[in-house]
Amino acid sequence: MNVEVPTPRQRAGGSSALGVTEDQYTIVHKYLFRVIGDVLGDAVTPEVVTAWDEVYWLMAGAGPLSRARVGQYVSVRVLMPDGIHQTRQYSLSNAPGDGLLRITVKRVASDAGDPEGEVSNQLHKTVHAGDELTLSTPFGDVLLDGAGTPLVLVAAGIGCTPMAGMLDHLAATGSTRPVWVLHADRTPAGHALRAEVRRLVEQLPDARAEFWYEQGASGEPGSRTGLMDLDGLALPADADVYLCGPLPFMRAVRTQLLRAGIPARSLRYEVFGPDLWLAHAGE
Repeated sequence: MNVEVPTPRQRAGGSSALGVTEDQYTIVHKYLFRVIGDVLGDAVTPEVVTAWDEVYWLMAGAGPLSRARVGQYVSVRVLMPDGIHQTRQYSLSNAPGDGLLRITVKRVASDAGDPEGEVSNQLHKTVHAGDELTLSTPFGDVLLDGAGTPLVLVAAGIGCTPMAGMLDHLAATGSTRPVWVLHADRTPAGHALRAEVRRLVEQLPDARAEFWYEQGASGEPGSRTGLMDLDGLALPADADVYLCGPLPFMRAVRTQLLRAGIPARSLRYEVFGPDLWLAHAGE
């Protein structure tokens, strides 16, 4: 499911993940500073309180919308059937320069006793052309740079969304950078944006795509059966690499990339969910 929102209707202010709105800043300030005092005690001098108070309200007043950049994400505030609003983050899956922001939402079904995705299913059931969505300002630091070095875009599952946005931008700007698109998924049918990614790759003068599927290749060139295996791919050692997908996938692929001679400093990643990479780095 693709959702396109005109950028002028984007809402400024608020926390990306918590959905704090401008009218709630005073309440957040009250309880935040109470907790700071309880935790730090005598270390919170009047001078410290004054300084933190000034910073808080400067940040709260930062209302003007920032221009979306390739690789960022937005928070979407969704009204649920029980009347409660829930907030989820979705990567921009287009080049955010044509007056529209697009997100691509995977409808998560129940699986092996796990419940279905509450917000994704609500969006699929209720959002139609012409509806309004409440968004945060764009966030995220995994940004596509303007260098001319080769690019390797590596994703699994719905992690393809920021990669699609990057490809869209590259095609729209007539980029001549060498680009490798590497994607892993369960099946070709479940591979979101597959046809679009193929089309964008064909528009770029020096790009190629390799897809791995756990359950049967699609029969297209560059389509393989099995888990992602980078052995035999002549990836450029000077490439900038972007990773997005489940943490176990990214950790496994990172090992393969390092083994292929790509330095760790060239790897950039985005985790869908809590970022536990550093917590498990020593395992």
